[in-house]
Amino acid sequence: MFDTIRQKYRTWKTYQNTVSELSRLSNRELNDLGIGRGDIRFVARQSVR
Repeated sequence: MFDTIRQKYRTWKTYQNTVSELSRLSNRELNDLGIGRGDIRFVARQSVR
C-alpha cells in the first residue's frame, strides 16, 4: 500500500516539475521545441507515462 502511495507521489512530483520547468521557458524557446504554451500540461502528462 505504501509503495503505491509513494509511486503516485513520485509521478505527481515529476509531472509538477515538468510543468514548472516548461512554464519558465519563453514562447520562442517552447516554439523551438515544437511545444505551444497550451500544450505544456499534455506534454507533462506524457512524460510520466
